[in-house]
Amino acid sequence: MYETALSLGGLFIAAFGAATILPFQSEIVFIALQLRGEIPIEWIVIVASVGNILGSGLNYALGRVLERYRGRRWFPVTQSQLDRAQNWYARWGVWTLLLSWAPLGDALTIIAGVMRTSPWVFFGLVTIAKTVRYIAVAWFTAAAF
Repeated sequence: MYETALSLGGLFIAAFGAATILPFQSEIVFIALQLRGEIPIEWIVIVASVGNILGSGLNYALGRVLERYRGRRWFPVTQSQLDRAQNWYARWGVWTLLLSWAPLGDALTIIAGVMRTSPWVFFGLVTIAKTVRYIAVAWFTAAAF
């Protein structure tokens, strides 16, 4: 039981980190746990999804807070980069959050915060995207091995 909790805790941390701007790869931990076969795949999908969703929530919160500091010297993006991102998001809308699982998805979740997307809409779409992604990883892993 202790080993299972430790494994799932590690997966949660990896999934959380992978959803932020940190260079984590949760799929490696996910697949390793799946291939060990000691933990039901449903638990692996749930823990990875929740960690990844909450990591995206951190990005969203950072976007809401950081935006008010635009124009400061230390601000991480230029005004033109921010304008371009906001225009892109305004054009394509909240549905881009269904791509939050993709490599540039972290930026989308930050932009959603900057654009003041409704938290209900944000978490609804991100939950769908992240959970479907982990279900797909589980399916492909099961099919390949």
